[in-house]
Amino acid sequence: MHYTGDNLRHFALPLGGLGTGTVALAGNGALRQWQLHNIGNHEGHVPDSFFALRLSQVEPPLDEVRLLQGPPLEPTDTPLVTDDVVPAGERRLQEVIPPIGPTTVTATYPRARVNYETELPVQLSLDVFNPVVPSDPTASSQPVVAFTFTLHNPGEIALHGKLAGALQNSAGWDGVSPIDGVACSQYGGNTNRIRRTSDWTHLVLEKTTLPVDHPGSGQLVLSTDTADSLAHPQWSRPEEFVAFLNGPTTPVSGASAPGTTWNGGLAVPFNLQPGETKQVRFLIAWHFPNRYVDFNQFGPHPEYGHSRFWLGNAYTRRTPDAVAAAESFIAQWSEQEALTTAWVEAFESSSLPGEAGSRLAALVADVRSPTVFQTADGDVLGFEGVLGASTAMWGGRYGGSCPLNCTHVWNYEQTLSRLFPSLERNMRDTEYDVMQAPEGYIPHRVRAPLYMKQLWDVVIGGPEEPALDGMLGSVLKTYREVRQGAGLDWLARRWPQVVRLLDHIHDRWLRDGVLRGIQPSTHDIDLCGVNSFMGTLWLAALRAAEEMALLLGEDSKGFRALFEAGSTAYDELLFTGEYYRQILEPDETRDFQWGDGCLADQLIGQWWAHQLELGHILPADHVRIALRNVVRHNLRTGFHDFHHPYRVFADADDTGLLMCTWPHGGRPDVPTRYCDEVWTGSEYQVAAHCLYEGLTDEGMSVLNGLWARYDGTRRNPFNPIECGDHYIRNAAGWSVLEALTGYHHNALTKTITFAPLPIARSTDAWHFPFTTDTGWATATHSADNLTLTCHAGFLDLSTVLIDGTEHSIDTRIYPGEPFVIHPRE
Repeated sequence: MHYTGDNLRHFALPLGGLGTGTVALAGNGALRQWQLHNIGNHEGHVPDSFFALRLSQVEPPLDEVRLLQGPPLEPTDTPLVTDDVVPAGERRLQEVIPPIGPTTVTATYPRARVNYETELPVQLSLDVFNPVVPSDPTASSQPVVAFTFTLHNPGEIALHGKLAGALQNSAGWDGVSPIDGVACSQYGGNTNRIRRTSDWTHLVLEKTTLPVDHPGSGQLVLSTDTADSLAHPQWSRPEEFVAFLNGPTTPVSGASAPGTTWNGGLAVPFNLQPGETKQVRFLIAWHFPNRYVDFNQFGPHPEYGHSRFWLGNAYTRRTPDAVAAAESFIAQWSEQEALTTAWVEAFESSSLPGEAGSRLAALVADVRSPTVFQTADGDVLGFEGVLGASTAMWGGRYGGSCPLNCTHVWNYEQTLSRLFPSLERNMRDTEYDVMQAPEGYIPHRVRAPLYMKQLWDVVIGGPEEPALDGMLGSVLKTYREVRQGAGLDWLARRWPQVVRLLDHIHDRWLRDGVLRGIQPSTHDIDLCGVNSFMGTLWLAALRAAEEMALLLGEDSKGFRALFEAGSTAYDELLFTGEYYRQILEPDETRDFQWGDGCLADQLIGQWWAHQLELGHILPADHVRIALRNVVRHNLRTGFHDFHHPYRVFADADDTGLLMCTWPHGGRPDVPTRYCDEVWTGSEYQVAAHCLYEGLTDEGMSVLNGLWARYDGTRRNPFNPIECGDHYIRNAAGWSVLEALTGYHHNALTKTITFAPLPIARSTDAWHFPFTTDTGWATATHSADNLTLTCHAGFLDLSTVLIDGTEHSIDTRIYPGEPFVIHPRE
């Protein structure tokens, strides 16, 4: 997508690998939101870290030093976001080094191109990325950001100069404390050194006096692809770096004084003859191995004593330091860039409608944000989001929001399971091996380290008791993981635990074919009565259990009987002819319920069922009627006169899907919590479900409203907010891609299915990316054939279904070996 003008105001593209932390490329080309130090902090700023240009020509005389940033745009008044905040250090820097001029950005995650508009006689652009290779978690978890600058001389006079990069040594920093220039209480004893190889120059930034287990212990590297780059390894003020660019300066040696650090920089000299083009590459790499449990795990824990619980980071186990991480990436830079470019271009060139390609590619940022990390032991752990402006009133502004692996919020997430199924499967292993209680239930949060006493028979928080929707989601996710390549042996090991979980749910909540009583939920409240939010999850879980039992040769009749009875009961009790309501018993509280209201998520289990090819779990015509009315009643355009009792995620002229409305009156005095909010994760879920049902106009109206809110003018396209930034519920959006393309993958039968909606194709022509458990590829269809082109890993396929027609192929497809199916033969 192309971003310019006001669309750059909130633009902040996070760059970094899965579990490594990130730094964001702002819309003006600056580096902001430094989150490399094992803590989420949207306000984290590392001063004096930038790129600059000195450009000269002899006749007519010219000699200018410019900061490779555009002037910052002034912040907006958008509630609960900070992506538009310009750090004070960035403003001070621009007072010393003038910005080169306005920028325009073309970006599809995880790549961006920045074009600098300038009156200088040079054309200059920046390409930046971090590798994304679906099915390859290691390649996608590298602690690097790669920068390629392209300089072109369009004139008739030779140019020369220096392209420079600067980076502050932030070793020892806690990731939160304010830094004033080079001053910070965590600094002192920092050293920078130069390391040269035959082709590269590396500036190594570290603090070797720290104990190896210190939270701030680590290393950063700034590298460039010229062995004889000029280096200014230790300086304190930007004016000193400008002096270095203008001529030789006296180097400073030794460690930094207490309370201070050093900045360092590299400069690459260049000459550009008329019409000549050159490229200069820079790399930032980092290594901070000591992640600790420094987040509140719901309540005081005096039993911890003075213990510090070390978790570590998987990415730091792969290389010993940042130097090794940089050199490992440099050795495969071209290959990693080609793979990432292929992924990006597969979305950009797809036949998906409108902005859908770039918007859906951005979903990968959710799982590679600081919301998700992987411990040194390989355990995948995730917050709900990153604390920030939307959580300051209760949880603070720094760190992870609502730890850890919250089952009911992660019920919506689909992206990780499709791109990196082995990592998603690890979360299921944690649920069954660590979280599941002897009685069979699964608390909706896990306590870290995983060997700690878990949250059994205690108040948890959000809600207080184990969330029923999270438990039902565990069953559905188990079947999903089997379809995503976990295999029957894995399922056989997990099956007794699945049965124990379902038995617990059955015994505690099932009455007269439906779930009744207090039902803790993702709304951070206890639902009551009979409702289709829990009910459809229950029905989908029964169908998934039936399928898993059949796979294992177990008795599935009990699950089928419960499903059929439940499906009939829920439909007869709740369907009003317009949508599915909630029915409460006379003695049940009306507080935090919705009764006759229209809940956006009322059919969430049907959304799950479509993804797992389980069929309709309620009458198809009733489902479609209800979905139409969810969009009709809950999709609102214009919030100027709207009262927001809770958080504001849509305002002014926005369009957004409200969580619950009462189109015919009857709103309780204390309605269901969050009813007046707009959640991107629920919007994606409802939109995808509409698309699965053929309700294209309804689905796209929800998506277009969501995407318009996050177009860069007032919110960041790469940062969905809810209970924190980079909120993981948003990762439900991957189901939109599969609904648009009619794509399904079943690793058990080695089958993939394509049935694109009319808006995702032009007659018989369509093109888009897809993933399997072993690789990713593009599918290109014409009137004559379907071509499957594998880009990474491999495809292991027996059957391909195209618009309902089955084709047996029984083959493996590798990169460089496109496979063509001729449907008419």
